[in-house]
Amino acid sequence: MKKVRLLAASAATLSLLLGAVAALAQDPIKVDPDNNKLLFENDRVRVYEVKSPPGNTLAMHSHPAHVVYFMGPGKAKFTTADGKVTEAEVKAGEALWSDPVTHSVENIGNTPLRGVVVELKDAAK
Repeated sequence: MKKVRLLAASAATLSLLLGAVAALAQDPIKVDPDNNKLLFENDRVRVYEVKSPPGNTLAMHSHPAHVVYFMGPGKAKFTTADGKVTEAEVKAGEALWSDPVTHSVENIGNTPLRGVVVELKDAAK
């Protein structure tokens, strides 16, 4: 019975920690202003440039629904707030869609990751 209680307590603690990580996740431009540059913003969209040198990790941050257009090839490792890890290799000129997400991004390639992110705001306006 002690093992069951301990496991339940551990699961509850992990859930609280993951929720805290997601709550603390910030705007990527504020998390890494040296590698993220705001290009345009209004009440509908926000557009910014990302430059991430090899080995750089952008700490946990959040995005609303968005599109990323890659200006060069690269390889990245994404870790979501719940700990799920995925890797992706992208090509220059490729565009990818993402639903809202909280994650960290590590450049695991040999080239800088360069892209333009277009984040969607409330479309009802």
